[in-house]
Amino acid sequence: QVQLVESGGGLVQAGGSLRLSCAASGRASSTYVMAWFRQAPGKEREFVAGISRSGAYTNYKDSVRGRFIISRDNAKNTAYLQMNSLKPEDTAVYYCAASTYVADWTANYDYWGQGTQVTVSS
Repeated sequence: QVQLVESGGGLVQAGGSLRLSCAASGRASSTYVMAWFRQAPGKEREFVAGISRSGAYTNYKDSVRGRFIISRDNAKNTAYLQMNSLKPEDTAVYYCAASTYVADWTANYDYWGQGTQVTVSS
């Protein structure tokens, strides 16, 4: 089993930046596709960004592309989400996810973290 623990959330003003971290344990993080999702109050969980096992491939939700960067450091068993130019609509609980296989970047992840709150004020 893989355990995922997110950290790095907080309160920032619009235009600011945050870096989220997802520490994985149980197996080497390089084994898994990893992704970030988010869920705002009253809304369904949505895909934000994903990264392949090797780190060579990434995918982003259209609204964050160019602002957010997903990365991973397999030596540290950690994935990151660098969030720049934050907007109030980015406010949500952000969740880390991992899976051995996904047919679609946006679905079918096997493991989930507990989430970290990101609040962007205007």
